[in-house]
Order: sequence, then structure tokens, then C-alpha cells
Amino acid sequence: MSDPAQLFDLTGRVACVTGASAGLGQRAATVLAAAGAKVVGVARRAEMLDDWVAGIGDNAAAVSADLSKRAEISTISNEIAESFGPPDILVHAAGINTRETADEVTPEGWDITIDLNLAAPFFLSQAFAPAMKAKGWGRIVNFASLQTTRAFPGGIAYGASKAGIGQLTRAMAEAWSKDGITANAIGPGFFPTELTGPVFADPERAARNAAQTCIGRNGELSDIDGPILFLCSEASSYVTGQVLMVDGGFTAK
Repeated sequence: MSDPAQLFDLTGRVACVTGASAGLGQRAATVLAAAGAKVVGVARRAEMLDDWVAGIGDNAAAVSADLSKRAEISTISNEIAESFGPPDILVHAAGINTRETADEVTPEGWDITIDLNLAAPFFLSQAFAPAMKAKGWGRIVNFASLQTTRAFPGGIAYGASKAGIGQLTRAMAEAWSKDGITANAIGPGFFPTELTGPVFADPERAARNAAQTCIGRNGELSDIDGPILFLCSEASSYVTGQVLMVDGGFTAK
């Protein structure tokens, strides 16, 4: 029987978390570091990343980069590997929601949404898959959404990208799990982050969302700790190609 404590121990692992400057991305990066991993946080806002690194210490590093620029993914991946070597764990939490309605969607809004939310997780994973294969071990965690399976107002581009994440996760699992690389996704419900700022700015809307859950409340950042650690550790070694909804039962009702 495996030692339960060892199942979640990430000592000796290297992780990369995108969107680590704030919100769920930063929370995930912090949790992985607390579990023993060396963590590289990636985001555009260098100052916020530096503050996070200062709070973690020597086991953290930062790369300031815009992952929506697909042509720069190769360069960014090299920068990520400079601090601790190629990552064993990839958490793709960076994302954007332009909140444009179907009649208002612009080519620019569409492109940046697809590039950051869908293309970046694939091409960054593709860049590090060879190193994971060589070790026979890897963990990829994408960020899905309630909109992976549901349509929300003003979310046509975002929803399309997150529906794509569901299939991307399954396709990654099919392609790479035989090499020891699992690919799964977390689908957060309503958490208080910058991305959901407009939702929580409306108390009535936030209350309606809370009432829609089975648990009866919206998410708190700490609610992501267990799921992210599970999917990034040895504990989930036989789990791949799955979307784990961390939504308090929102999608169950």
C-alpha cells in the first residue's frame, strides 16, 4: 500500500503555472510550492509575479511573458526551463474573457481569446512533452470552465475556447498518457478573481450563482487546493482525460 503522504508530495518536481500573477493561477502555484515543487510562475505582470516569488522564496521563479503571442511560445518555453530545468508539471491557468456578445465579437477579441485560452496550453505542453516523455512522468492540468458545457451571455468566444479545452484535454491524454503524462482539466465555478470581477461586482447576481450550487455558496480560493494537488501528484496516476468540475455542484443542478 502506498504511503498516503507520499502520494501528494511534490519534492523534486518542477512545475510551471501560467496566470500566476493573481487569482486561481497564483493560488495553484502557491499550493504546488507548499507541496515541495519548484515552481515557475508565468504571467504578463512582472511586478505581481516578483511579489509572489518574494513570498515563496528560493523554490519559485518568474517569467514575464504574453502567452497569447503564439510565435513567442518557443522562446517563452526556453525561459521557463532556465531556472529549474524543464517542468514535470504544467498548469495552464492563464485566460481572458472579452465578454463580447455574439453581435459584437471582433476578430481581435476572438483571436486573443483562442490564442491565450486554447492555443497556448497546447503549444506550451507540446514544447515540454519530450522532456516529460524522457522521464516517463508528467502532469498537465488545463483550466476548463462552466462554459465548457454551458452557454452564458457575452461568452461566445470564451465558451468556444473552453469547450475546446475539454476536447484538448482528452486528445492530450490519448496522445501522451502512454508515455506517463496525464492530462486533465479543472473546471472552476464562480470564484472571486479578476476574471469574474464583473460577476461579483453585482451582489444579486453573485447570490443567484451561489444559490445555483448544491453547496449553497460561491467558491473560495482555498477550494482549489485539493483538486490541483491531486491532479498534479502521484495520487492521480490512473486519472487522465478528465474534466473535474470544482463548482460546488453548479453543473449538477
